[in-house]
Amino acid sequence: MSESGSNSTNGQQQGMMKQKQNPLEFTHDKILEDVYRTHFHCLEKCDAASLYTVASNVLNQSMDITEKVIAKGDQPMDGFKEDTSITSQQLAAKLKRIAYLMICTPRGEYPVHCTTMLILEQLKHYSWDAKVLIVEAAFALEYGKFLYLLPLIAPCQQFESSFADLHGLLMVPQNTKHVTHFNSVVKKVMQVVECITEWKKLVSAGHDIRDVPTLAETLQEIPVVVYWAIFTFVSCTGEINDFTDNKYQRHELSTNLEKKLNSILGEFKELLKKCINEIERIEDFTSRKNIVTRGRDIVKVLKALIFCGEKRDLRQNVYYFGLTEKQVKLEEFKKKCVLLFISGLENVDDDIKILNSVNEKLKEKAREVENYRSEDFKILWIPIVDQWNDQGRKKLENKLRDTKFGWYVVKYLNFETSLKLIKEVFKYEKKNVITLMNPQGKVENFDAKQIISQWGIDGFPFRTSDQTRLSQQWKWFWSEITKFIKEIENLQNQIEEEDCYIFIYGGSDTKWVEEFTTAMDALKRKVESNVDLNMTIESFQLGKEDSKDVPRFWIAIDSLLTSRKQVKGGERGNEFATNDIKRLLFLKQDPKGWAILSKGKNVRLLGHGEAMCRTVKEFDTWHDKLRPMSFDVAFTEHYRGIKEKDGSKRCEENVICYGHPTDIVERITCPKKDCRRPMEVTSVNFKCCHQHKQ
Repeated sequence: MSESGSNSTNGQQQGMMKQKQNPLEFTHDKILEDVYRTHFHCLEKCDAASLYTVASNVLNQSMDITEKVIAKGDQPMDGFKEDTSITSQQLAAKLKRIAYLMICTPRGEYPVHCTTMLILEQLKHYSWDAKVLIVEAAFALEYGKFLYLLPLIAPCQQFESSFADLHGLLMVPQNTKHVTHFNSVVKKVMQVVECITEWKKLVSAGHDIRDVPTLAETLQEIPVVVYWAIFTFVSCTGEINDFTDNKYQRHELSTNLEKKLNSILGEFKELLKKCINEIERIEDFTSRKNIVTRGRDIVKVLKALIFCGEKRDLRQNVYYFGLTEKQVKLEEFKKKCVLLFISGLENVDDDIKILNSVNEKLKEKAREVENYRSEDFKILWIPIVDQWNDQGRKKLENKLRDTKFGWYVVKYLNFETSLKLIKEVFKYEKKNVITLMNPQGKVENFDAKQIISQWGIDGFPFRTSDQTRLSQQWKWFWSEITKFIKEIENLQNQIEEEDCYIFIYGGSDTKWVEEFTTAMDALKRKVESNVDLNMTIESFQLGKEDSKDVPRFWIAIDSLLTSRKQVKGGERGNEFATNDIKRLLFLKQDPKGWAILSKGKNVRLLGHGEAMCRTVKEFDTWHDKLRPMSFDVAFTEHYRGIKEKDGSKRCEENVICYGHPTDIVERITCPKKDCRRPMEVTSVNFKCCHQHKQ
């Protein structure tokens, strides 16, 4: 034989040996590749649920009977009943063909592998679960004949006994040991089938693989699992006829198969468990998100946001009042508005100082705006810690110990669903967030931090509409004041700059005007020399160029108020503007002078002369507050502190001239008895009646 012929023969032999390799030694990837080549689009349909029910019932009944025969039980059996049926004749014929293929398969690993691949080829247009269920049903056709073992354990007709004898079933009791092992393999592969049907339910639920990443892993495993399930059914079918023979000897394949199935089943069950956990987390997240976003009750919303799982682990949900460190329940927030402060532990000191200031002002003075009352507001801090290890806990404990505040804290939050909700619903991305929620749990301002930082307590109740109102309500003022400031172009430019603070001032006391002007010049120099203060300060004196501008301005404001009073109803924003006009008119009665502080176009403070001048002069005593607070908030706080400490409790008074008799709400008649005619009203003097009795 030539060398080339010899090489060819050797190559064929090696190929045959390789081709007949034991499938139990195949790698996972090889089985996956071979099986996946037989799978095409799922064009053919079958009633998988009915198949599963019928096949499982037949197999369970058959195993139950064989076990009773082995145990030599003599108790009568209930008749086999099945409510579910398979009506497709085409499918029934397919089951018989597959059963015939399995019966005719020679013993041995390689022949079983070949039949398995042939069956997969015939079922190429069925889904993965349908493939294995059809094969299970075909196996049940053969194994179901054990139902005829009934004559061995219960009285019956001679016909049934003869039928059992024709199938060789009367020899089964002599092979009880092997039948027991056989049944254990069948039970194991039925567990695999059950896992496959469970997997099918999960993938058919429409979950996004990005949300359930383990489902993607199962897609790589299911072809291999289906292969070994069908392989086992083929092997067991051949073994059925063997143990009906009195010369039956147990084949080693079933032992190796059980070990293989144990491994496959354990790994696939673990994947399914992970899938179910991921799906449960998604469903829990969706349920919680619906509660949080729809808002029905603030307590329910906070529980959905914070509580850990169904067990509601209290260790993960400790709330306490900052100053007393007293643990409280979420019911404390019932019917309350909540400022939800979400932050990390870094760069949080400034926001804590601002919230402390707001919290103190909410308590020290009752406020009410459109049924929002200051006593109904509470602050809840949710600190987000990157890692809840000993170091993370200690870091939070130190922060809580060093920070003095009078609000509530979630002391421990390490619940993945809560963190995901906070990021998705409240847009938290490591940047501190302050969100306003009403008593129904609905968000009224996702970014309440903006209005609190910009307006402080004046922004109460901190809704989005309040931000709009505050930024728009002073349009009337700029419309009037720009008519009387000679440096009109410069002023209009400064109004548009958000980081520019504008002082407009005036008064009848020349000495005070000069003193305030000097103090303002000094303040500007200090601000300009401090590189850390990223802001500018401008000042404009009303009447500096023309003293007649002062009375003209106040007459214009009087006329503006009169025109507004003549318009009944109107928007809520106009009511606020009307009140602001009245407050501005009170300033002109100050014997010293007055000053207005504005941040860009947002007027922040209408101040009386003496206190305003002192606040400007004492900049060095309060400038350290500028780190957590904006200039206008810190300035206003110091100004109000001076007003409270100077001991002056004199109430405001003002004289407003009316341009038309109809402006007066109530008519007054002459007190003389012989007159009693309506009195002519030329002015009204507003004066608080309790004076110094406060």
